[in-house]
Parts: sequence; C-alpha cells; structure tokens
Amino acid sequence: MNSKTDISLLYDFYGELLKTSQQQVVELCVNEDLSLSEVAELLGISRQGVRDSLSRAEKKLLEYESKLGLMDAYRRRRERSGAVRALIHEIKQTEGCSAILPQLDQIEELLKGDD
Repeated sequence: MNSKTDISLLYDFYGELLKTSQQQVVELCVNEDLSLSEVAELLGISRQGVRDSLSRAEKKLLEYESKLGLMDAYRRRRERSGAVRALIHEIKQTEGCSAILPQLDQIEELLKGDD
C-alpha cells in the first residue's frame, strides 16, 4: 500500500498531523514528484535526511490510517457509490421505468457528494 498515490491520499487525510518538516518532504517528494536529491537541495539537508524524513512520515501516515481508518472508509464509500450508480444506470435502461426516472435522478444527484 506504499504507492505514491496511497501516500498522497493518506497525506490528504492526515498530513496536518505530521511535523512541518515531514509535511514539506511529503509535499515535495510525493505530491510534486521531486527526487530525493532535488528535495535535499531545496531544503538544505542531506539526501539521506530526506529519505529518513520521508520514511518516518510514511510510517506515521500508515499508523494513523491503521488507528483511524479514514482512507479505508473513504474507499468503501466510493465503491458503494459506484455500485449504486451502476444499478441506477441499469434500471434506467429497463423498459417501463419512466415513472421512477425523477427519483433515480435525485439519487444520482445525492451521490455526487461522494465523488
């Protein structure tokens, strides 16, 4: 689960809980996709210092997720929302469902908040 995408998403949920220096490193390495050397030069620290800070930040983010589960809950909501949308689409393709089209449209509108 340590892909850059996962770490970036975890950072969206828990980034404010990290130390400022760890936030900077995650922002630059993960979100800006800079190399360790580039980040080291920007922050005036060693490449190894960047690697260590990034490693500690990732460990903390994973720890927060393990305890709080916000990303997992978010993903489950998105999956359920997608399944409901697929069912709505399937129902709309069914002949004779015109009487419930307004309600289906309302449901789809409500699901937009889950994107």
